[in-house]
Amino acid sequence: MGSGTDEDAIALIDAALRDAVSWLTAAGARQEALAEFVPARRTFLIRREPLLRRIGTVWRLGVFLLDAEGTLRATGTLVRATPPGRPQELSSSVEYRRSLRAAAQRGGFRDGEAVNFDAPRIHLDAAALRESTGPLFVRDGTPLVRWSATAADSDARDFVGYMAERVDLVAHPPEGA
Repeated sequence: MGSGTDEDAIALIDAALRDAVSWLTAAGARQEALAEFVPARRTFLIRREPLLRRIGTVWRLGVFLLDAEGTLRATGTLVRATPPGRPQELSSSVEYRRSLRAAAQRGGFRDGEAVNFDAPRIHLDAAALRESTGPLFVRDGTPLVRWSATAADSDARDFVGYMAERVDLVAHPPEGA
């Protein structure tokens, strides 16, 4: 582990995010939609079905989503906007996914578009990152990444290296990807 301070860790994170945005923008890297879920509601006795409302675009960088302003989020739920089809009395998880596709359609996303939502913002605060159980955390002044929700802290990766690797993959996708 490093011997820096938590403030040094935050500075490293900020610099890595600025570099990532710069590289991804310059490369014209593919972005995905970011949305918020709007539940069903009534307006003047008219029932409005749930929908996914577009709130921006992000780059998917492994366990993170990053926007052009440098806002970092943990990945949440991903759905493809496709015609939802009819309910078929299948498992509740299949029906739930179908309802999300329908919500994306109602939100105006184009067919086949990847839509991310329920993606919590990661606050770059030293105290919060020391206590974090999410994908980004700080230990001994070093920013680290839990690349899996089940990964132990001892298996975490260095944040700066992780981001550089992910940015390179997104900015320079393999042939045919």
